[in-house]
Amino acid sequence: MVRDRFAPSPTGNVHVGSLRTALYNYLFAKKMGGDFLLRLEDTDQTRLEQGAVENLLDALNMTGVIPDEGLIKENDSVIQKGQHGPYIQSQRLEIYKKYIEMLLDQGQAYYCFCTKERLEEVRNAQKEKGETPKYDGKCRELTQEEIAANIEAGLPYTVRLKLPENHVITFDDLVRGIIEMNTNDLDDQVLLKADGFPTYHMAVVVDDHLMEITHVIRGEEWLPSTPKHAYLYECFGWEMPYFVHLPNILNDDRKKLSKRQGDVSVGDFLAKGYLPEALVNFLALLGWSPENDQEIFSMEELIQAFDLSRINKSGAVFDRAKLNWMNAHYIKELPIEELVKQLTPFLINAGVITEEELAAKQEWLFKVAEILRERIEYFAQAPQELEMIFKNDFIIEDEEALALLHEESSKRLYQALIAKIEGTDVLDAARGKAILKEIQKEEKIKGKMLFMPSRIMITGEMHGPDLTLIMDVLGKDEVINRIKSVSSIMQL
Repeated sequence: MVRDRFAPSPTGNVHVGSLRTALYNYLFAKKMGGDFLLRLEDTDQTRLEQGAVENLLDALNMTGVIPDEGLIKENDSVIQKGQHGPYIQSQRLEIYKKYIEMLLDQGQAYYCFCTKERLEEVRNAQKEKGETPKYDGKCRELTQEEIAANIEAGLPYTVRLKLPENHVITFDDLVRGIIEMNTNDLDDQVLLKADGFPTYHMAVVVDDHLMEITHVIRGEEWLPSTPKHAYLYECFGWEMPYFVHLPNILNDDRKKLSKRQGDVSVGDFLAKGYLPEALVNFLALLGWSPENDQEIFSMEELIQAFDLSRINKSGAVFDRAKLNWMNAHYIKELPIEELVKQLTPFLINAGVITEEELAAKQEWLFKVAEILRERIEYFAQAPQELEMIFKNDFIIEDEEALALLHEESSKRLYQALIAKIEGTDVLDAARGKAILKEIQKEEKIKGKMLFMPSRIMITGEMHGPDLTLIMDVLGKDEVINRIKSVSSIMQL
């Protein structure tokens, strides 16, 4: 059975690239009827951040990328679920110690007592000679007596992997094919740090084996380390999983996506009012392509369509305009009740409406939501868009708009609109629609010459959402005042 995992470090907010990695693991496991695990890699204790685990689980739960096993959030509590725990590396130190000792006993690892200062000197000397910096093997051949004496003296040490000379390591990457690396080009990597914690390279191999991971799907930044992982599988005599290294997500300048060019965390996007479904849909297409030209996918459709063989080798640009287009599509598809629910917090935060006013203004909110549905790409834009709609001191500068207002038919339209609206008791959307139909019949003004000048007089714009809905929201007096305010432009 397929088993894959997402194994992040708890170092802050979840990067969108990390969510894509989790998503691909989730889609593949679901497609193959397997299990998707969440494991926490916290062996680098210097990088831990308070609240990072909760942020991680909240991001996965909100986007629907929910683990079957491992770390899970239930009833606001983080729990570990499954038969292969613990799923937090800092709770597995005794397990790693057992396998470190196995490598030492087999002569495939060794104690290293070199200080940071010496290692720095070695690296600098190698750089000056134009060589690739790597450990020079000073401690590879220490005798058992020397090792025992150093440990007895309390000297700090690490444990390093003892790579054989001129040995070709081979592994299969399902995206990039067969990859080979000669051990002469590799470093004797550290497996156990001086603080007693394993390095990522040691822990990831032990954990993936013991948790029966069949497919390792992760970012391409781990590709240079994979030969060392593959060699560890050789040392232990374990069957290697399939590897899948995902292409990087890139900025517009085709460099790796970074905060310097805007939001990059899942929390950033959700806080701005991007729908989780849209973000998942967008990220799924960054590095993977379906067999057809379909762009809008539900999670279930993604599961059915997902295929590891269609993952790209080259990086994918994070096109924010494409994300905005996709999110706007999802907004347009929302039921009105859900649209109002999503909009309300943003309107409250902007002071457009208070929580105390919500019950009394539900009908108004529904009308406003219908107006905004066609105008926003994400919910944080709503207050500004409403401000544009409600702004009554607009200036009409567009030459085409001015030309339309100067048409003879527009002058008749102006008089008719004022007379009809002043003569009605309540101006709602239905009455606004009826007024425009009456003017069309009585004044013989229709199509563009009816609707565009009407919109310009009321909103200052040539295009926008349903005009009768705007008339409804603004109300009779405001609409009349706006129409009258353009009389000087029309030279009436």
